[in-house]
Amino acid sequence: MTETDSLSLHAAAERIATGLISTEDAEILLARAIEHGELAANIQRWATEQWEGQQLPGNLNRHTTRIRHTDLAAWQSRRP
Repeated sequence: MTETDSLSLHAAAERIATGLISTEDAEILLARAIEHGELAANIQRWATEQWEGQQLPGNLNRHTTRIRHTDLAAWQSRRP
């Protein structure tokens, strides 16, 4: 997975955030989808002593967890 065909979890959250959902809430939504196997991602986790900011489900690192553009689009199309 390259940086040109994927986004960080944080960048993906910024992309799906709207006036109804904040970037932080979008990060949690994406992290839960990844943890439940609904959204494919190249996962990087924080070690307990490395936590930065708000902790995401599964200790996912919002900056280094990568989501392909195509996987994000497919996941979004399946959501109501």
